[in-house]
Amino acid sequence: MNKVILMGRLARDPEVRTTQSGRQVARMTIAVDRRVNRANIQPGQQTADFISLVAWERTAEFAGHYLAKGRQILVEGRIQTGSYEAQDGTKRYTTDVIAERIEFADSRPQGEGGMDGGYAPRAAAPAAQPSAPSFDNASVTDDDIPF
Repeated sequence: MNKVILMGRLARDPEVRTTQSGRQVARMTIAVDRRVNRANIQPGQQTADFISLVAWERTAEFAGHYLAKGRQILVEGRIQTGSYEAQDGTKRYTTDVIAERIEFADSRPQGEGGMDGGYAPRAAAPAAQPSAPSFDNASVTDDDIPF
C-alpha cells in the first residue's frame, strides 16, 4: 500500500501550469514539523522536512485558486519516485508526493473567500455511504472504538 498523509504549511505559493496535452499540474512544497526533543536542538538545526507535492487536474486547480504560502493544509496522497538525465549528463532522482486530496487545516484568513474544507476529485458514481454515528450527546465507551 502506498499512502501518505501529511499536515504542514505551504513553504511557497503553488505553481500551476498546463501541460502540452492540456492537463493542469500544480507543484508546491509543504513544511512538515519533525517531532524532536527541543532540549537537544542545536542552533540552526532543521526541525522541519520540506516535501515536494504535485497535484493534477481539479486538485491542481483548487491549489492554484485557494492555497498560498503559509497556509496550513492536510494532504492525502501517494509517494512517486522517478529519474531523469540532467543537461550535464548526470542521472537525477526525484521523490514527490502526488496529492490526491487537499484540505485546509487552519482557519480561513480574514477576508478570504472561497471554499470551506478542501477538495478531492469526486467519483463518477458515488457509492451509498452508511450514516456516521453522531457523538454530540452520546457517551463513548471503549467498545464503540473500532481499534
